[in-house]
Amino acid sequence: MKPKQASLKTVLITGASSGIGKCTAAYLAAKGFRVYGTSRRPESCPEIKNGFIIPMDVRDTASVKKAIAHIVEKEGHIDILVNNAGVGIAGTVEDTSTEMAKALFDTNFFGICRVLQEVLPVMRQQSEGLIINMSSIGGIIGLPFQGIYSASKFAVEGLSEALYKELSLSAINVVLIEPGDFKTEFTANRQTINTTHHADKFQRTMKVIENDEQNGQPPLKIAYLIEKIIHTPTPRLRYAVGAFDQKLSLVLKKILPNRWFDQIIMSYYQLK
Repeated sequence: MKPKQASLKTVLITGASSGIGKCTAAYLAAKGFRVYGTSRRPESCPEIKNGFIIPMDVRDTASVKKAIAHIVEKEGHIDILVNNAGVGIAGTVEDTSTEMAKALFDTNFFGICRVLQEVLPVMRQQSEGLIINMSSIGGIIGLPFQGIYSASKFAVEGLSEALYKELSLSAINVVLIEPGDFKTEFTANRQTINTTHHADKFQRTMKVIENDEQNGQPPLKIAYLIEKIIHTPTPRLRYAVGAFDQKLSLVLKKILPNRWFDQIIMSYYQLK
């Protein structure tokens, strides 16, 4: 099959109301792609120039089905899926209730599953497609006081690895993007739990995390990467993106003994 021109490719981006999703939707629409961004409250979102914001709650199967059906009805195909919707929790594992953990997983992990299960049949029918699942450096390294968030991203990593293998004989590609710290609204929108255990350590660590985020790189860098992946005939499974030291930490995790690496991480987050 001949590669489609950008103007003929339809892109679905979940969580496009802010941050990485919003930036990527605007960027790809400006490049000529047919972009559909989703939000739970599209009426409160700015319009995408040359694109569309449609309602979708990734926690609700009926909402996901309706949104996918709408795109297929309008365009006839979905060429690229960017599973970007996600939320965060800050607090100790001990202080995070099971209900809070389930709610986070319902968006960060099961939300991805719901969207995949509706989009994959469309891609199978058209015999091609690209799935990009947004992970995190926290999906490779367990981050202190973000344990539940890290767990959800570890789950996304495992899911994507398995899906990559399952689809290996098809023309549907699966990609993981693993961002470090980027300056977005994620910091302000993250839920903070009243921490009763290790409160002093929690405050020190969160200052480091929030400082890194607010001094992070612009999300446009991820939009550039996504465009590059779209134009790559056989993309690899994983793409780490972010500051040099954060990408270096992923390399060190692979080559250093666990105890050494964990000591480095704990020292960085002022837990020693």
